[in-house]
Amino acid sequence: MEWTRESIGELVSRQRTFFRSGESLDVDYRIQQLKRLRVSIELHQEEIEAALAHELGRSDIEAYFCDIGSVILEINETIHGLRKWARPENHFSGLLCFPSVVTKVYKMPYGVTLIVSPFNFPFLLSLGVLAASIAGGNTAVIKASSKTPECTEVLRKICAEVFPEEYVAVVGGGHDVADYCLEERFDKIFYTGSPNIGKHVLRKAAENLTPVALELGGENGNWCVIRKDADLKDAARKIAFFKMCNSGQVCININQVAVAEEVAEDFITELKAAIITQIGANAPANPEYAKLITPAAYKKCADWAEKYRDRVCYGGYGDEEAQKYSPTIIYPVNIDEDIVMNELFCPILSIVPYKDEEIARLLDIIAEREHGLAMYLFTKDIAWAKRVMSTQQFGGGCINEVCLQLMVKGVPFNGTGHSGMGAYHGEWGFREFTHPQTVMIGSTKFNLPLREHPYNGIKKAIVKLMQR
Repeated sequence: MEWTRESIGELVSRQRTFFRSGESLDVDYRIQQLKRLRVSIELHQEEIEAALAHELGRSDIEAYFCDIGSVILEINETIHGLRKWARPENHFSGLLCFPSVVTKVYKMPYGVTLIVSPFNFPFLLSLGVLAASIAGGNTAVIKASSKTPECTEVLRKICAEVFPEEYVAVVGGGHDVADYCLEERFDKIFYTGSPNIGKHVLRKAAENLTPVALELGGENGNWCVIRKDADLKDAARKIAFFKMCNSGQVCININQVAVAEEVAEDFITELKAAIITQIGANAPANPEYAKLITPAAYKKCADWAEKYRDRVCYGGYGDEEAQKYSPTIIYPVNIDEDIVMNELFCPILSIVPYKDEEIARLLDIIAEREHGLAMYLFTKDIAWAKRVMSTQQFGGGCINEVCLQLMVKGVPFNGTGHSGMGAYHGEWGFREFTHPQTVMIGSTKFNLPLREHPYNGIKKAIVKLMQR
């Protein structure tokens, strides 16, 4: 279907009518829809894997780990906790509100929501967000990425088999269709993508004062810091895996590694060995190695490598026809160079050496820049690492591990500033898609006239006594 401004407007109108019917307010209804969504994903697993293999070069194992299984876990957590999360809270109204005793906080859905999802995890970052929207009692329009049309078609099929369009709809198309969506008055927008487009989404949302959640990669990318006391073999193994995952096209991936110069050479040796062990000496020839999403993405990656050709110490080549570029290590890189100041979103890894005794200065520089979506520390000094993690500003991270903060149940995920706003996953996603609505229950008995004019005599004395 070719979407137009008129058809988008008509879709939003139908969803608003459906929401006003009140059907999605029932918690049992929401749980039933989540269960049906889970079944549909499982039934279409092979189609999901095939689409991810064709458009992103994903192996079936990586497809399940990164998209299918992650979404199912998210849905399971939501089904398990939803009744508790949605239950109205009871609060004591307080003496100043007497004779009222009870105040309730209802968790109310926003209404008609827009989910704008990216290409790199086309199922996780659409259906995972959808689970939160459904849990909150909303309807949803998913604007899927134009860069993965085959995945969008599978996504559309999954949702169409489970939901009527007036409840959940998947919209394809390019930037023009995205703008048609943004011009409509949605009640909540959730966008995943780049900071630049995030600014555009915010500007559009501001015209209708629509609340927005943004999941962004971060303008300067995500840092990994390796101290001289770190287990280098362990760090290299984990970083190699992560940097090659989806060919580096992961919002929480490592953009650059700051390594204590005392161990930099040893770390690079371990990193090269880990890459070869995991993907082979010729990564682009390995069918398990994912490809870059478009020829333009491949060219951008190759151009970065060419710009720093004299410092490429591993990789630096690719298969343009297959759109696969090898894991590439660039060393040494100064902390102020262009490649460190930009989110790369590809398998290039810059190594920034620093003196271990000057770690505080390094962290100050990182803190002065735009906040990343993630930070990773490798060290044996856990007390130091905890202090750093509790004082730096970023979305989330790990100590002596990578990426798995995304998989922990019951905790929030997102960034701050240029890496995002809001949070989701589990109960945090439910909160993101609901408004806490406070309602005090008054009484027609025992009402004291203290708040009413005139303020004189015994009334004035009682009020002053209460103030003291």
